[in-house]
Amino acid sequence: MSGIQRAALVLTIIGAVNWGLIGFFQFDLVAAIFGGQNAALSRIIYGLVGIAGLINIGLLFKPAAELGRTEPKPDMR
Repeated sequence: MSGIQRAALVLTIIGAVNWGLIGFFQFDLVAAIFGGQNAALSRIIYGLVGIAGLINIGLLFKPAAELGRTEPKPDMR
């Protein structure tokens, strides 16, 4: 996994946590930290999270070997 994909994954996780907070508690953490939903910095963060999600779509189509996973070995009994 490249550095860009790792950064995108971190941003996607941050976005998922933020959406969970919005869904369960009606609390937007990004807006609270960066000055409201319409603040320029908040909109940049929202945009970066959206781009990160698009980058991570590529992870769905990568073979398991490229992601560092291996298939389970058959039991040799």
